[in-house]
Amino acid sequence: MDTAPSPRPPQPDPRHRRKVATAAALASAVEWYDYFVFGIAAALVLGDLYFPAGSSSAGVLAAFATFAVGFLARPLGGIVAGHLGDKRGRKPMLVLALTLMGLATTGIGLLPTYETIGIAAPVLLVLLRVAQGVAVGAQWGGAMLLATEYAPEGKRGVYGSFVQLGVPIGVVSANTVFLVVGAATDESAFVAWGWRVPFLIGLFVLGLAWYIHRKVEETPEFRAAERALAEQERSEKSSPLRTILRGHLGTVFLAGGSFAVNTATFYILITGVLDYTTRELDMRRGAVLAVSLCVSLTQLVLIPAAAALSDRVGRIRIYAFGAAGIALWAVPLFLLIDTRSLVWLAVGTFVASCFLSIMYGPQAALFAELFTPEMRYTGASLGYQIAAVLGGGLAPFLMVLLLEATGTSMAVSAYIIVLSVVALLSIRVLARRASARTEPAPQAEPAEQVG
Repeated sequence: MDTAPSPRPPQPDPRHRRKVATAAALASAVEWYDYFVFGIAAALVLGDLYFPAGSSSAGVLAAFATFAVGFLARPLGGIVAGHLGDKRGRKPMLVLALTLMGLATTGIGLLPTYETIGIAAPVLLVLLRVAQGVAVGAQWGGAMLLATEYAPEGKRGVYGSFVQLGVPIGVVSANTVFLVVGAATDESAFVAWGWRVPFLIGLFVLGLAWYIHRKVEETPEFRAAERALAEQERSEKSSPLRTILRGHLGTVFLAGGSFAVNTATFYILITGVLDYTTRELDMRRGAVLAVSLCVSLTQLVLIPAAAALSDRVGRIRIYAFGAAGIALWAVPLFLLIDTRSLVWLAVGTFVASCFLSIMYGPQAALFAELFTPEMRYTGASLGYQIAAVLGGGLAPFLMVLLLEATGTSMAVSAYIIVLSVVALLSIRVLARRASARTEPAPQAEPAEQVG
């Protein structure tokens, strides 16, 4: 391994571990489902319904800008939930995040359109999207730490990948529901009410929040760190957030820089490509959604496989291989998409998805191991959400701008390559720091405290 794990307290029995890992994976899946249905709806209908404009491009840009607002709100969720999660526990913040997401998503499904209530419609849509962003920003750290801090020795990567599987499960679920609703309605019915059904299904996330609140215990590592944190706060007037800002902000930004290309490419694939292929290339919506669904299914195998390999050969080595692959595939990806062939679209997005999975599998464990338990929720969440803002939130919006400004999809490929270079440079610095921590020293710092 490239980063050393923290000292581990006595672990619970395997049965309870599996229950917690399953709950964390389900929490991630339903949270990401709620988050992703907005992206699909933004590509298909939200522009015309909530941002009427003179051109289809303007409406899509407005819808994607609202999509991006959710990403801008994610660091706020990460900061608040991270700070409280490091002080009060992982579980309460996860339950709160799930509840907020369920209410916000249901609210979008019930929201009247611009034609009905005028300017209040887009304003309320933005506010509900902000609530979604805060919720998902709070959720990832809580679910990830529930899984990794319950993991048995030597299997942190595999257990962390259970939470990462929530992303492809969320994508598959969102695409499936949209496909079913689209098949069950004609175009006018879909625009009138069909698109709301996927949002209303998101209400079921509240049931999972209740289950975790009642049935899941706090993680052993947090319970072990809780007393030390309380003593530190009494003696030093310190807090997890203050500790991160004073001594570990560089690690947070390196983590974010290493992951931005993954989030950007992912949202380009599931949202930007959906808009590009249906609006610019005149490909059928249902067929493109079906390709996205099938490609996402392959991630259910690839993500845990990459995570398991990282437990054996090291996180950073696997992580860097995925980032390099994304850079090399950026140009072939759009050359294949531009053929307007469903087969080549599937090939291009499948290969890109493989490289994304190779990065995403070990990412949860890697980020967890960059910080000690007392500040892990805060540090890991901030790194992840910075990547989401720099990469994911702006990616579909920038893709439309780049296509409009240049008239060629190669501009989008160049954007991906630039982010890949940033990722590889960030990974290289993280690797050097990990190597320095493992070298013998008279008074070495604790293994996970990276500054």
